[in-house]
Amino acid sequence: MRYLLPVSATEKLPPPAPGADPRPVPGQNPRLQWGLSLAVVVVGAATIRPMGFTGQGLAVTALFVLNSAALLARGLPEHRVSPRATLIWLTLGVVAAAALTGVSAGGTGYLFAYFLAGHIGYRLDTRPALVLAATCSLLCAAVLYFHLGPGDPELPWVQGLTTGVPVVVGILNRSQRRAVRSALSAAESAERAARAEARTAVLTERARIARDVHDVLAHSLAGINMQLELADALLDTGDLKKVREATGTAHGLVKESLKQAQWTVHALREDALPLLESLTAMVESAGHQDALTVTGTVREVPARVTQNLLRIAQEALTNAARHAPGGPVAVELAFTAGSVTLRIRNGAATRAVTPGGGSGMGLIGMRERVALLDGRVGAGPVTEGQDRGGWQVEAVIPG
Repeated sequence: MRYLLPVSATEKLPPPAPGADPRPVPGQNPRLQWGLSLAVVVVGAATIRPMGFTGQGLAVTALFVLNSAALLARGLPEHRVSPRATLIWLTLGVVAAAALTGVSAGGTGYLFAYFLAGHIGYRLDTRPALVLAATCSLLCAAVLYFHLGPGDPELPWVQGLTTGVPVVVGILNRSQRRAVRSALSAAESAERAARAEARTAVLTERARIARDVHDVLAHSLAGINMQLELADALLDTGDLKKVREATGTAHGLVKESLKQAQWTVHALREDALPLLESLTAMVESAGHQDALTVTGTVREVPARVTQNLLRIAQEALTNAARHAPGGPVAVELAFTAGSVTLRIRNGAATRAVTPGGGSGMGLIGMRERVALLDGRVGAGPVTEGQDRGGWQVEAVIPG
C-alpha cells in the first residue's frame, strides 16, 4: 500500500553554514569545557606567585590575565571565529603561556600551556597544529632551560617539552568531530532524498487518481450526454420508439458507469481483478458480442497490469463509440512468454458522428499508464483491410 505525505513535509532542511558547522556534535558538552577552563583559571589565581601591581608581580598578573582570556576563548563557537583569527589567538596564547612559565616563581601556570596545546589540535588542521604545538614545547623548555626569568625552580626544562603533547588528543577529538558531523550530514541528505521520493510518490498517486476519475466521469458522462442529445432531437420528430431506444441506451450507460465506478474503487484500493473476465464483461457491455479473441496461454498477471489494461480498453472502446458509431470492433488479448498485448481495432463509422464530447486526455492517459509499467503503446488510423478508415490501439506490457 502506498503512503502519502503532505507536500509541506518535503521542504528542504537548511544547509550547513560555510566553514565550520555551528551544529552541536553528540558527545561534546560545552558546559564541561567552560567548567575545565574556569577551574584552571581559579587554580592558577590561587597558586601562581607573585601577583601584584608593581615589578614582577605586575608582569605575572598581566600574563595571567592574557592566559586566562586565551583559555576561556576556547568556549567561543567555531563558526564565529575565522581560521586566521584562531591561528593568531592561539599563537599569542602559546607565547603568553611560555612567558608566564618563565616569569612566575611558582604555581600552576604551566597548565595554561597544556590546555592551549590540546585546543590547538582541536581547532587547527593537523600540520599547523603540530607546528604550533612544537613551538609551544620549545618555548616552554627554553625559558626553563636558559632561566630567562625567575621561573619555577621545581619545573625541569624537560617538562616544558611535554607541553605540546596534548595536541595529539586535540587532533583525535577533531577527527572524531568531523566523522560525527559527516555521519549527520549523510543522514540529513538521506532524509532529504527520502522526502523528495515521498513527494514524487504523492504526485504520481495524484496523477493516477486523476486518470481514474477521468476514465469514469469523462467517458461515462460523454456517452450518456450523446444519448440524451439524440433523444432530445428525436422528440421533435415524434418518433417515440427511437426516443425510448435512446433513453434505454442512456440507462444502460448509467448502469455501466456504476460498474466502472466499482472498478475504479477496486483500482484505488489495489484490489485484484480477473483480467479476462473483466475485459469480456466490458466488451459485451459496450455492445460488442463475441468481439474478444484470446491467444496464447492465459495466466494471472499483476494487479497493476490488469488495472491499466482495463483502463486502456475502456478508453479505446469509448473512443470507438464516440468517433466511429456503428463501426465493427475487434479486441485481441495475446499472452506470450514475456508480455501481454492488448489490441483494439474499430472500423469506420456507419452512423453520424456527434461532434465534441472528448476531453483530449485519453491517449495521454494511455501513454502514462503504459510508461509506469515499462511497456509501449501505439495508436493510429487503419489504412488497409476491411477496417480501413478506422482506428487501432495496441498496448504491450512486459511480464
